[in-house]
Amino acid sequence: MSVKTTEVSSHETDIPGLLIFNVTKVEDERGYYQEEFQQEKLVQAGLPPSFTTVQTNVSYNKLAGATRGFHAEPWDKYITVVKGKVFAAYVDLREGPNFGKTVTLEIQPETCVFLPQGVANSFQVLEDDTYYLYSVNAHWSAELYDHYCFANLADPEIGISWPIPLNKAVMSDRDCNHPMLTDAKRFTS
Repeated sequence: MSVKTTEVSSHETDIPGLLIFNVTKVEDERGYYQEEFQQEKLVQAGLPPSFTTVQTNVSYNKLAGATRGFHAEPWDKYITVVKGKVFAAYVDLREGPNFGKTVTLEIQPETCVFLPQGVANSFQVLEDDTYYLYSVNAHWSAELYDHYCFANLADPEIGISWPIPLNKAVMSDRDCNHPMLTDAKRFTS
């Protein structure tokens, strides 16, 4: 008898350290099974072996059009969608020659992303009732908030072509008021 298991493959992006993983599912008449985070397989596919999860968070998004970001924190993230679909946009806010470089992609349950610290994360929900799941290698703390870096979702210099125009999106006041890239704080480790 042959036993099916989750398979993992990856590819690099234009932002150094930002990796996209394809994680397959094993399906039958009951539904599916997926090893969403299997460290040994992910490391073989390129995940830094030093990434150790200390906290996992769920962002439930009730309606398509919910938009969050750009936030860069002093920790790495492993991101996926459990149910639904998002348009994700990343901008490198690390000090150096890649500052301002962007990558966009669609994330569904078979797509996972490794986001290195200092690269700002954002996403726009494309389907109602979307569950966005992410694990981090450091705990959130109010004391670290001064080390976070932000950029404005609508910045024309960043130039993201959002599937749902931002004037029709659901966003927080805080996200709407992040600085433009030219005024954004650079992330330094």
